[in-house]
Amino acid sequence: MAKRGYHHGNLRQALVETALKLIEEKGPTGFTLSEAAKQTGVTPAAVYRHFRGREDLIAEAARQGYTIFADLIEYAYDKEQPSALASFEATGRAYLAFARKFPGHYVAMFESGISHNHSPELAAAAARALGVLERAAADLSAHIPPDRRPPASMVSAHIWALSHGVVELFSRGSPGTKSPFAPEDLLESGIGIYLRGLGLIKPDE
Repeated sequence: MAKRGYHHGNLRQALVETALKLIEEKGPTGFTLSEAAKQTGVTPAAVYRHFRGREDLIAEAARQGYTIFADLIEYAYDKEQPSALASFEATGRAYLAFARKFPGHYVAMFESGISHNHSPELAAAAARALGVLERAAADLSAHIPPDRRPPASMVSAHIWALSHGVVELFSRGSPGTKSPFAPEDLLESGIGIYLRGLGLIKPDE
């Protein structure tokens, strides 16, 4: 087998790409570091020059995922400006799109059990993604007097949880959870009900 990592000159990234494929096929705990090395075309000893173990490898996949995720939701947010509501809803749709397009990254980020605090780099990437959602929530509630304004961190956390629930139940092929509605429609209607309940948008919007 050709040593693809060395051949391409970037063994570290080659290992991450192999790990992402294995995560999609077997889950984050379904493969060993030796298996990742073998599929990349190098010896296990070569892997340890870049990663201390499988957790470090998965954490790097998660870090890259959060970076892509933050880029996507930031683009979605900016594209719909200056409408605070449209920008906020766009970040939710971007969440669904990310989960579909980058399943290996998604699992590494949310289903591997790797803490955001595994490394400063991973923590910073995750914080940047959450920061976009918080900024969108803050924009949406800016017209409300401060003493009646819900915390942007709470609103963004709720929408993150709602988006994650729609992805897990209706967008990733979970058995027995088919819905007659498209995941995007479920998320948009859920966001609308939630925001109206908080008084952040008018009933006719």
